[in-house]
Amino acid sequence: MRLLRLWLAWVVILSLAGNALAKDAFEEEVDKEALAVKVAEETVKGGYGLVTAPGLKSLMDQGKPMLVVDTMPFADSYKKEHLPGAVNFVFPVEPMEEWDPAKTGGKSLADFEKFLGPDKNRLLVFYCGFVKCGRSHNGAAWAKKLGYANVLRMPGGIFAWKGLGYGLEAAKE
Repeated sequence: MRLLRLWLAWVVILSLAGNALAKDAFEEEVDKEALAVKVAEETVKGGYGLVTAPGLKSLMDQGKPMLVVDTMPFADSYKKEHLPGAVNFVFPVEPMEEWDPAKTGGKSLADFEKFLGPDKNRLLVFYCGFVKCGRSHNGAAWAKKLGYANVLRMPGGIFAWKGLGYGLEAAKE
């Protein structure tokens, strides 16, 4: 009986501690709002549009011609899994106001423009890991700076894609 009481007391203590550490719905909303404002500010500053994971999936299913760019590290991410047909160009998480080859895997701005291709009206879609990640913002913003007209960012990234159960592929060796 004593063991049962100790066990119940332990369960209650853990339960209360978990509730005390967990954010309530209002605190969670503050976090969501901060992320929404961050994405909105980046979008305005970058001059590009946004697309959701379902929106991008629909464009892909329609066969819409586009270049989908995964902006995450090759070995740690892209090589293991990426959106179907996506190509890889690495950008840093932190804002990249000036082009820095040290932050883009040694690639120059000319390399990036060559990678995107000569058609400035081509639909370009950039994604990274998840909403807090700034890699896709950097890619989309730099594409706009280079004069590409149809640039979108999927802020939910690969996490949103996976969350919806959409397929992924691995890099071919």
